[in-house]
Amino acid sequence: MSYEQIKVENRGPVCLITLNRPEALNAWTPQMSRELGEAITAANEDEDIGAIVMTGEGRGFCAGADMKAYFQSNIEESETKAHQRDGGIDWISLIRASKPCIAAVNGPAFGIGVTQILPFDMIVASRDSKFGLVFVKVGIVPELASSHYLMQRVGWGKAHELMLTAKPVSGEEAVAIRLADRLAEPDSLLDDAIALAGEIAENPSPMLRMTKELLSANACETDTRLMQAREHEKLETCYSLPEHTEAVSAFLEKRKPDFKAARKKATV
Repeated sequence: MSYEQIKVENRGPVCLITLNRPEALNAWTPQMSRELGEAITAANEDEDIGAIVMTGEGRGFCAGADMKAYFQSNIEESETKAHQRDGGIDWISLIRASKPCIAAVNGPAFGIGVTQILPFDMIVASRDSKFGLVFVKVGIVPELASSHYLMQRVGWGKAHELMLTAKPVSGEEAVAIRLADRLAEPDSLLDDAIALAGEIAENPSPMLRMTKELLSANACETDTRLMQAREHEKLETCYSLPEHTEAVSAFLEKRKPDFKAARKKATV
């Protein structure tokens, strides 16, 4: 599949997606959103892929929504076209149901450049990166459920500070306040993120995705019985899958499990 605003390549069990509008610091457009949706869906359907890494081409990660291609067109277009502004992608549902996703933030990330990766499983930040929740500065409010996910990552006070002041923070500070999860040197950022994704990808894909579902559903749940009911339902599913059988057999036989081979054998 060919793309115009992103690049996609497989590095072993990791699908690397690169935002590819370097002349505009990879500013977001509805077309980019559609292409990302297609690429992530394709990676999820590829049995050889276990995890996804997203980064930016050039010196920026994503400078936010493109002022001309997005915001100006919003002002000019009619309300009947409003539903097209997001590229037609239910981004949050896509990411939370996806194989594990890691963002490798190589440079400036502003606005939607941040909010689109808040629901990712992990964020690795370069020392050259910068994060800015700048929505109020451009006369709008945050989107992509970021008022929820930012609060989960950094807490009440810091979430308000980041969104109400719109003041950017460095990659190092982002890690310190838990907006990002790991800090990397610029030269090793991508290798570090791909290595992390590869480590995750060694685990059985169905269990990774079910675990993500549980984390999403139970993160703000207060009913412990409901939490456990969801977990029990997933456990019962796991017991019937070849990956669990392979894990038990490998343990008893004192060998490394081969989850992909077990899955292929079960589907023949």
